[in-house]
Amino acid sequence: MTTINETNLPDMLYHGKVRDTYGLGDDQLLMIATDRISAFDVVLPTGIPEKGAVLSQISAFWFKKTSHIIPNHFIALATDRPDLDISPELARRSMVVKRADRIDVECIVRGLITGSAWSEYRRSGTVSGQPMPAGLVEGDRFPEPIFTPTTKADEGHDESITIEEMEEMVGKDLTGRLAEVSIALYSYARDFASERGIIIADTKFEFGTVKGELTLIDEVLTPDSSRFWDASGYAPGKSLPNYDKQFVRDWLDAQGWDHEPPAPELPSDVVEKTHQRYLEAYKKLTGEDLA
Repeated sequence: MTTINETNLPDMLYHGKVRDTYGLGDDQLLMIATDRISAFDVVLPTGIPEKGAVLSQISAFWFKKTSHIIPNHFIALATDRPDLDISPELARRSMVVKRADRIDVECIVRGLITGSAWSEYRRSGTVSGQPMPAGLVEGDRFPEPIFTPTTKADEGHDESITIEEMEEMVGKDLTGRLAEVSIALYSYARDFASERGIIIADTKFEFGTVKGELTLIDEVLTPDSSRFWDASGYAPGKSLPNYDKQFVRDWLDAQGWDHEPPAPELPSDVVEKTHQRYLEAYKKLTGEDLA
């Protein structure tokens, strides 16, 4: 795992689960994606090689692809900013972005039922409190993509909230706009990825405002923030081949871990298989090898 120890970086503004953010003047930030990996909202003690580079470069790809839907905070990959005077290895995992005021809600869109949505459905027949059709099996498609927001926790677990609870937090108009934009982004990406052999089962978006304008921020449609499934192996009701960190989640669950810190160390074979899945996701979606 690459350790970020550059001596010429500006002061760190924010230390996240995966990203570290530095100020570049009043209106720009340097956002560095590390090789740290989190699962069940806990940062694991073992990193995944090249993960940070995949996250930054695939986010840049999607920011460019989706800018017709909503403005985003992306300015440039750090590799295109030699004025930053940072090492090539650090630059390939970094983005220069606009400074934004974050909206403290995670906007999750689900196209197929899996993960926490599947767990809730089995308990109550609902997803995020919304009644669902009877008889679904894991991996089934919803009739239409659904919007299931959560809280945004800097530490600890994010919590599911209803649309009504989100409206109380950020207002009814903004809730409606975020749901609309999130579903539009997901639908565009779902169709694009489908042509490249990947099913996007679900994904999460984050938003903020830049000079008062609603803006897509953070990462977008990465193997960290999404479930990417291999379309050729898709069959509802069974374990599905994936290109994301589900492999890590499955291994952790098999160890009987209770999803509370500290998390166990990942063995080398899990690290390498996850590394390869991230690289495959990048190549399938972009058509290129990771730079």
